[in-house]
Amino acid sequence: MMTDPIADMLTRIRNAVSVERPYVELPASKVKRGLAEVLKREGYIWDFDEVDAQPVQQLKLDLKYGPNGERVIQRIRRISKPGRRVYSKARDLKPVLNGLGITIISTSRGVVSDREARQRNLGGEVLCEVW
Repeated sequence: MMTDPIADMLTRIRNAVSVERPYVELPASKVKRGLAEVLKREGYIWDFDEVDAQPVQQLKLDLKYGPNGERVIQRIRRISKPGRRVYSKARDLKPVLNGLGITIISTSRGVVSDREARQRNLGGEVLCEVW
């Protein structure tokens, strides 16, 4: 039984990047789709699409690497966990590594990056950090 599907998604991405896989497949959900959209918008993955599979739909993420094979996703870390939820206001969101990384936030308007949350003045649950 999986108690934290977002942590499972981040772990699958972390493991796939560490062995330089071209893609990773994971069970789909609305929040995971939102995370994938943010990662694509911010340039951490090439693309994603949903694959029909039984018993649940799968989300396929095409991972991104540099021209010499260097990893675009250096580190991906879960912040808010089932045992300790972390919430933040828009003005309290600080840039990760002085803007080189992003924080992904679940807001009332969907899943967004910290830059978008500051622009739209949205706060919410801090899901993870990526750099």
